[in-house]
Amino acid sequence: MLTRTALDQLDRDDPLAPFRGRFALPPGVVYLDGNSLGPLPRATPGRVAEVVAREWGEGLIRSWNDAGWIDLAARVADSIARLVGAAPGSVAVADSTSVNLFKLLGAALTLRPGRCVVVSERDNFPTDLYVAQGMAAFLGGEHRVRLAEPGAAIDATGDDAAVVMLSHVNYRTGAMHDMAAVTRAAQERGALVLWDLAHSAGAVPVDLSAADADFAVGCGYKFLNGGPGAPAFLYAAPRLHAGLRFPITGWLGHAAPFAFKTEYRAASGLAQAVVGTPPILSLAALEVGISLALEAPLSDVRAKSARQVALLAALIEQAAPGIFRRVTPDDPARHGSQLCLSHPDAYAIMQALIDRGVIGDFRAPDILRFGITPLTLSYADLWDAAATLGAVMAEGAWRDPRFAVRGAVT
Repeated sequence: MLTRTALDQLDRDDPLAPFRGRFALPPGVVYLDGNSLGPLPRATPGRVAEVVAREWGEGLIRSWNDAGWIDLAARVADSIARLVGAAPGSVAVADSTSVNLFKLLGAALTLRPGRCVVVSERDNFPTDLYVAQGMAAFLGGEHRVRLAEPGAAIDATGDDAAVVMLSHVNYRTGAMHDMAAVTRAAQERGALVLWDLAHSAGAVPVDLSAADADFAVGCGYKFLNGGPGAPAFLYAAPRLHAGLRFPITGWLGHAAPFAFKTEYRAASGLAQAVVGTPPILSLAALEVGISLALEAPLSDVRAKSARQVALLAALIEQAAPGIFRRVTPDDPARHGSQLCLSHPDAYAIMQALIDRGVIGDFRAPDILRFGITPLTLSYADLWDAAATLGAVMAEGAWRDPRFAVRGAVT
C-alpha cells in the first residue's frame, strides 16, 4: 500500500523540487490542469511590468529597436526550437495554433500537387479537424479530409493523401504516437506529416530533426507556461523551406517589410510565416516560461512525469477502488504527461473536486483529465488529490445539483 510518508520521501529526493518555488501557486490548491493552462512563473509579472512601464511607457516606438522588440519573436522561436529538437531558424512564433495549422496545411498541399486529401484521426483535437475541413472547403474540388480510427491513419494514407495531420499526444486519452515511426510510414506513402505538439512541447521528449518530421505546430500556454492566449509556434523542416508557399502573406513575412513595396516578395525560409505585428507583451511572458523550461533537464522532467502518472493512477485506485476506468495507456512510452479516467458522471465529479481545491478538467463525453506538470507538482500533491477524490466518491458529494451546471468553459 502506498503511504503519504513514502511520497514525502520522494519529494525530498526530487531533483526538480526547487522549481516549484519559482511558480506562483495558490495555497490550498492541487493544480492538475497545467496541460490546459500552465501556472504563473513568479518572474513573469515583473518582466511584463518592465515591458509596459519602461519599454512601452518610456521607450514608446523606439523600443522596436532599442529594446529589441523586432527580434523578440525570433529569439523566442529559437528557444522553442531547443525544446523540440529543431534547427535554429526552423521554428517561428506567431498567431494561434489554429492559424498556424491553416498556414502549414496550405503549404503542405502546395508541395504535393495532385494530392488533395488530408488524413487525420477521428479523436484528433477538434480545432485541428475544423481547420482542415475549412481548408478543404475553401479550396473546393477534390480536396477533402479523411478520418481514420485511432492508430489507423497510416492505413488510410493512399496515393491521394498530401498530408497526415496528427496530435503527438492525444488531448482526451493521453495516448502518444511514435513520431519517428509514423512519420517514416507516411513519407513512404508520399505524404507529408504535420504534428500538433500542444500536449508535448515541454512535457515529453520531442526531436523533430531526428524524426525527420515535415511540419509541426504547438501552443505557448500549456507546458510552456506562457499565459492565457500565449502565441503559438510552427515548424517546417529546413529541407522544405525553399519550396514553401503560405496561404496567408503579410508585411512582416516580406523580404523587406520596411521598404513598403506594393508587390509581395517572400522572406527566405520560415521568416515568411510571420504575417503580422508580433504581440510583444505576450511574447515577453512566453519567453519567461520557456526560459524556465529550458533550465530543467527534460530527461528528469519525463522521468518524474511517468512516475507521477503511475503513482496517481495507483493512489486513485487505492482511494476509490474499481470506480474509474483508465483510458490512458499503461506503458509510459505510449502516453504523455496526463492521466485520463472515464466515468459516466465525470463532469460533476470534476466540479466537486475543483470545489475542494483539486483542479483538473473534464473532456466530453466522460473523461476526468489530470495533467502532470513535474516542475510544479509534488508527490504529496498526488496523495492529496487521490484522497480528495476518494472522499468525493465515498460521500457522494458530486451528486449535489450545483455540480451538474455546465459553465461556458468546461
